Amino acid sequence: MEFLEAKSFILEKLGKELIPELSYHSVGHIKDVYNACEFLAKQEGIQGEDLELLLTAALFHDSGFLKQPKDHELISCNIVREHLPAFGYDPEQIERICGMIMATRIPQKPRNKLEEILCDADLDYLGRDDFFYIGNKLFSELSIYGILSTEEEWNRIQLKFLESHHYFTPTAINLRKQKKDDHLRQIRSRIESDHP
Repeated sequence: MEFLEAKSFILEKLGKELIPELSYHSVGHIKDVYNACEFLAKQEGIQGEDLELLLTAALFHDSGFLKQPKDHELISCNIVREHLPAFGYDPEQIERICGMIMATRIPQKPRNKLEEILCDADLDYLGRDDFFYIGNKLFSELSIYGILSTEEEWNRIQLKFLESHHYFTPTAINLRKQKKDDHLRQIRSRIESDHP
């Protein structure tokens, strides 16, 4: 596997071709998920080929946004199948990467440790200090697509999402769950203060 070459290829492609209106699903998000994967993998004892496959999945997991938001995970897998053989990835490795990417579909359904790590990394920000800052990027992206129009709608979607979300890896549960629960309380109180 020529992991570093595959990394350079996809980051350059995303940097050039993603539309600027994607304020959340941007190269910044890919790098954020990549870094969270690296950290979680280290804590969870993942190394060697498994680590390279995980990080490859992180790099490609939202590449489907190059074409469209709808079913972007399936499109990401098509991009993986199209490009990774040129970087020495074999069919079995490619299918493992696609398994990780498909696990990030909401609601997340990981079936193994690597899929759990990518799922947790993809939503790492839910339990971090930059939650509201990153959430605002997603709100503006969804507004551009006409999916949302008001902050109240956004708060209700976030409330429902946070209530149903859970982390999978012991590391993410230990490090992120408490702060995520704090964010959930803050959003609940915002909604209640809008409707006393």
